[in-house]
Amino acid sequence: MAILAEDFFKERKYPFIVTLLILLICVTLFLFSFNHTTSNTVAFYSVIQEKPPLNPSQASADYTANPKVQELPPNVTNVRFDWKLCKEPQNVDFIPCLDNFKAIKALKSRRHMEHRERHCPETRLHCLLSLPKGYKVPVPWPKSRDKIWYDNVPYSKLVEYKKDQHWVVKSGKYLVFPGGGTQFKDGVDHYIKFIEKTLPAIKWGKHTRVILDVGCGVASFGGYLLDKNVITMSFAPKDEHEAQIQFALERGIPATLSVIGTQKLTFPDNGFDLIHCARCRVHWDADGGKPLYELNRILRPGGFFAWSATPVYRDDERDQKVWNAMVDITKAMCWKVVAKGHDSSGIGLVIYQKPTSSSCYEKREENNPPLCENKDGKNISWYARLDSCLTPLPVDGKGNLQSWPKPWPQRLTSKPPSLPTDSDAKDKFFKDSKRWSELVSDVYMNGLSIKWSSVRNVMDMNAGYAGFAAALIDLPVWVMNVVPIDVPDTLSIIMDRGLIGMYHDWYVTS
Repeated sequence: MAILAEDFFKERKYPFIVTLLILLICVTLFLFSFNHTTSNTVAFYSVIQEKPPLNPSQASADYTANPKVQELPPNVTNVRFDWKLCKEPQNVDFIPCLDNFKAIKALKSRRHMEHRERHCPETRLHCLLSLPKGYKVPVPWPKSRDKIWYDNVPYSKLVEYKKDQHWVVKSGKYLVFPGGGTQFKDGVDHYIKFIEKTLPAIKWGKHTRVILDVGCGVASFGGYLLDKNVITMSFAPKDEHEAQIQFALERGIPATLSVIGTQKLTFPDNGFDLIHCARCRVHWDADGGKPLYELNRILRPGGFFAWSATPVYRDDERDQKVWNAMVDITKAMCWKVVAKGHDSSGIGLVIYQKPTSSSCYEKREENNPPLCENKDGKNISWYARLDSCLTPLPVDGKGNLQSWPKPWPQRLTSKPPSLPTDSDAKDKFFKDSKRWSELVSDVYMNGLSIKWSSVRNVMDMNAGYAGFAAALIDLPVWVMNVVPIDVPDTLSIIMDRGLIGMYHDWYVTS
């Protein structure tokens, strides 16, 4: 080595060494400055790249019960954000994906309710929505079902628009909900009893537990069904009725903003026990029946569709045209009318049932609509177009048709029909339920400063098997179980348990 070093200096190569040393010093300084920069919250987050959303079909079929916790790097501490209040028109009830006026204005058509669908902006909102002026702590449940503070949802348009139908009435500082509705002339409680009287097999709260209310208004139907141990996912669009879903949520009733337009609803195949529509303003025969095909997709085999609308009980030309179209489409779908009746106020109701066997599909003279080809067997309804086909009936791993869940409340803790048949899946499911039961009992009930008596609405952002919601079942709360689209799809299992939920992508603007 000494000879090599001597030769090196004789050949005057030492300038190369000096240059190399300078380069190493520069690299060292750069790395030091980068580490220092990441301790600055704003600078650190500016260099993080978001994880691209995955299609549900890319998710593993295995669900691990361990919750995913995304931790900050160890050198990032005392994270602080400087949030400011949003300015007009981005305030109070502004929803980025539904109030994207630029995208809505650019739509080529509004014929199929495209303007009521989600159109998320490219940039995120970086401000906080303000509370309404005079906002108060909400009226506690169960009193909130019948009255809420007007200042919390200060909208009077619906009060005037529906004053003869008793949806909602302004009384001093309150908005009062008498339990009326377009089809509830004798009150929603009477209407609920009328449905079960028309078809006793419905058995509210036992056989029928999870239902969908389409075009729900202020969600009184779902609100009163809670007394019968029925959990209702109520939905309506954000439209001229002004804040109807906000009314529902303020009342403490499960509800979400959605519309049957050109895209699938964010629910799994074969999830709901019953779907209800009372003058819900959906043209079921549109596009050859696509809206009905969508109901068929999300309705459980053997499930019911309760439809109360003027075509059921009026004889004028317009209504009869709609009724005849419904007869043709439901026949082609293999739905059968299992009950039809009129109540004391003259309101009519028809109840359809989805088949529990594929034999009807095979016996049809025309294969129209055809059965959908879902080669990977995944539920893909996030930003997916409505189908022109019928979703095949669900089968288990052995090819047998899935059974109806056990009666409530046994279905909450029993093996869900859509759970994979392998023993490993069953073991994971019950371990997850046991783990959450212990965690809620030991930590959430006693170890956290949560005043559960003041909590009504809960959201589980990564619900898994809904063990958290199941563990809260004895509390007067309801849980929106969210299954992100980039994790294993467990939403069918959640609904099998008698709970509600929906898909979402947390990587896009809400």
